[in-house]
Amino acid sequence: MATPDRMDEQLRALGLVEAQRKAEALFAEVEARGIVAPGAGEREVSDRVRDLANEMFGTTKHWHKRIVRSGPHTLFPYRENPPDRLIGEDDIAFADFGPIFEEYEADFGRTFVLGGDPHKLRLRDDLPEVFAAGREAFRADPGITGAQLHAEMARLAAGAGWTLGGWHAGHLVGEFPHESIEGAHEDSYVTPANNTPLRRTDRAGRRCHWILEVHLTDPERGYGGFYEQLLDLA
Repeated sequence: MATPDRMDEQLRALGLVEAQRKAEALFAEVEARGIVAPGAGEREVSDRVRDLANEMFGTTKHWHKRIVRSGPHTLFPYRENPPDRLIGEDDIAFADFGPIFEEYEADFGRTFVLGGDPHKLRLRDDLPEVFAAGREAFRADPGITGAQLHAEMARLAAGAGWTLGGWHAGHLVGEFPHESIEGAHEDSYVTPANNTPLRRTDRAGRRCHWILEVHLTDPERGYGGFYEQLLDLA
């Protein structure tokens, strides 16, 4: 198997960054149009975001299930499938989408607060701060492992007064269809069980690229928030 050359790697990185740029534009339009709104069902919002992606970019494929969760459903990790719920007047909700742009996977998540609850607003605002601090930890340690970064994300969450949700804090990302990251393939995730360096090459000799997920929860108040995007590429 031929080793990818520098140009191949640069084009691949550019493809992933461009996919994320489109996901950012999509979510900005979701907010501008007020798609996440009181009285709308989670599935309704999910379908409206899907349709908006098709309108803006001709996107018809998503590499993982589309997630919109609100209220207590925001405590659930990715693998759960809670029933549909209407979004409330003073609610918190997040969307997690994996659209495919030009065969490159994006994975993008953002949180929306409806109303003026100060705790929910603080959670929304803490999410990008915790993400940025996690990215700085990654950049500061060339040999950082998945387990080490996960421990740092848990420390950052606790320091901000939240609990880190789910069993992992990120995963590999690439072309569609990407290498399997199902089941117990710990080295494909930012998880306590992954003791391999995140900066490495995959089985095809390509540089691994990563998504960092920040799922912060407040079990006592019964809600959480979510933020994710590329970790190693700006």
